[in-house]
Amino acid sequence: MDRSNRQLQKVPCFSAAERKLARTPSVIVIGSGFAGIAAARALHDASFKVVVLESRDRIGGRVHTDYSFGFPVDLGASWLHGVCKENPLAPVIGRLGLPLYRTSGDNSVLYDHDLESYALYDTEGNQVPQELVTKVGETFENVLKETDQIRQEYGEDMSMKQAISMVFDRRPDLRLEGLANKVMQWYLCRMEGWFAADSETISLKCWDEEELLPGGHGLMVRGYLPVINTLAKGLDIRLSHRVTKVVRRNHGVKVTVEDGRTFVADAAVIAVPLGVLKSNSIKFEPRLPEWKESAINELGVGIENKIVLHFEDVFWPNVEFLGVVSETTYGCSYFLNLHKATGHSVLVYMPAGQLARDIEKMSDETAANFAFTQLQKILPNASQPIQYLVSHWGTDVNSLGSYSYDKVGKPHELYERIRIPVDNIFFAGEATSMDYPGSVHGAYSTGLMAAEDCRMRVLERYGGLDLFSPLMGEDSLISVPLLISRM
Repeated sequence: MDRSNRQLQKVPCFSAAERKLARTPSVIVIGSGFAGIAAARALHDASFKVVVLESRDRIGGRVHTDYSFGFPVDLGASWLHGVCKENPLAPVIGRLGLPLYRTSGDNSVLYDHDLESYALYDTEGNQVPQELVTKVGETFENVLKETDQIRQEYGEDMSMKQAISMVFDRRPDLRLEGLANKVMQWYLCRMEGWFAADSETISLKCWDEEELLPGGHGLMVRGYLPVINTLAKGLDIRLSHRVTKVVRRNHGVKVTVEDGRTFVADAAVIAVPLGVLKSNSIKFEPRLPEWKESAINELGVGIENKIVLHFEDVFWPNVEFLGVVSETTYGCSYFLNLHKATGHSVLVYMPAGQLARDIEKMSDETAANFAFTQLQKILPNASQPIQYLVSHWGTDVNSLGSYSYDKVGKPHELYERIRIPVDNIFFAGEATSMDYPGSVHGAYSTGLMAAEDCRMRVLERYGGLDLFSPLMGEDSLISVPLLISRM
């Protein structure tokens, strides 16, 4: 029987005495991305009655592995940021034997890439000398160091764009002209891609607050779907169940979905994207506290999309990425070469910020043609793609953005404020991670934290709290080496 068509038997809100006798604590998890599935998995394994309500017709949320080309392509998250045993997802990925392709080591100026395998071009199709790209990269790192000095001098926050402009005023020797300046703009474009936002909205005070795990960054060669499918195995997941209302009661929660059906439980874990919380499409009764609403409204959510181009043959250089340099970050381009990592003849165009918003206004065909036009600027003899895929994370009602970031003038503590529970409602997702926002392992970690908070709160009410009972099974701590390649 299809999971989406099964109905959860309504369980009335029992009295405290009846609950003690029933001994079956229940939780509703809203959202089946990595945070929601992690929370549901942990609570299910702790003998809770768990139902997951998902608005989409698939699980994964902003992790979406597409197989329409005949092989996996991630339209959403695709990297493991921090290829190391400290990464909470490493044991799961290791046990599944899933390979990763390392695209950078630690402290890469491009965050998710090193400069060992690249090809940058100007808009006339001339390749930029490697020596110049490396030299400009060093200058860009110096510029970022100088912005730290500005941060220490000024009490009020400012945008990264304003801070960089001030650096150039103070240090004319760091200001570049001509082709070198275009390369500098490309570096800034990649920084904007990391935050999925334009530099005029990124906070100077908080831009480097995220903690980067060691081990560099690894591309999931076979996609993220096998990981989340493994975590979701055996869970009661209701697809196409869009939640519209969450009511808090003294002894439980009542959750209403779009078609009017209701579900009740002891507690709820809210694991929907920040953009969905911002949209107020889920009504909370009573309203969330003002400090919670303010945190949701003030934290930034950015947009980065993927336009995936599948070709008959490989006609581009054997490098990890291709780039187009320009006078502005808006005019710069970035193509990830999946052929080098996976063996498939695919290039992925990845616009972010305002460019991503503008492209989302196009039809898929027009967007694919736009990306191909950017490619033709650097490779005039490029052959037409045989297939394409286009993501719409900014306009998709199930996401309304790609991932969170720190906006100018807003404290980094907003992540923690969004995470803090309200009564018997718990919050999870990358936008609730102080240390690892915008990452899959950050979302996964917050799911586990929300599950543990929920477990302790509910069992305390039941009078059956065992502080020495682990939430996850012992076998989850087994370390399995990750399979890493670098071609």
